[in-house]
Amino acid sequence: MLVAGLLIGMLAACGGSPGSDGAVSGLRDDVRHWPKQITRDTRPRMVEQCVTKTKRVRHTATSGSGKQRTSRSWYTTEPYQDCQKVQQGTETYERVIHAARWCVELDNVGGNSRRDDRWFEVDAGTYAKAAVAKEGTKLTFVPLRTGC
Repeated sequence: MLVAGLLIGMLAACGGSPGSDGAVSGLRDDVRHWPKQITRDTRPRMVEQCVTKTKRVRHTATSGSGKQRTSRSWYTTEPYQDCQKVQQGTETYERVIHAARWCVELDNVGGNSRRDDRWFEVDAGTYAKAAVAKEGTKLTFVPLRTGC
């Protein structure tokens, strides 16, 4: 109990628990890269079509005050644009089937020799550094997610 309390106190003085920033470390084993996969697809081409319409607008004016107050009304016809989206043929676009993924495999994750062959998905920069490192080189990085 005393040892556990002392260990927690030492870790707190150093700035937190191990791995609290999400970083993992281990020996580089393998790397994988899946490029972005796209396909060409079609979709409806929607365009805005407008028609000029008119509407009847009521106007009023008042004059005088008290019992002498009178008001008059008149109507005018004013134009406005009535717009709606309508399909006009189709258009071709590139649809992403899956985004690019970069993965690094580590052995001895966290210094534990029983945690071998663990895959981590990483960003492109981390992957580039791991790809040029020799197998067995110690790496430390913050993964995007575990597994690959």
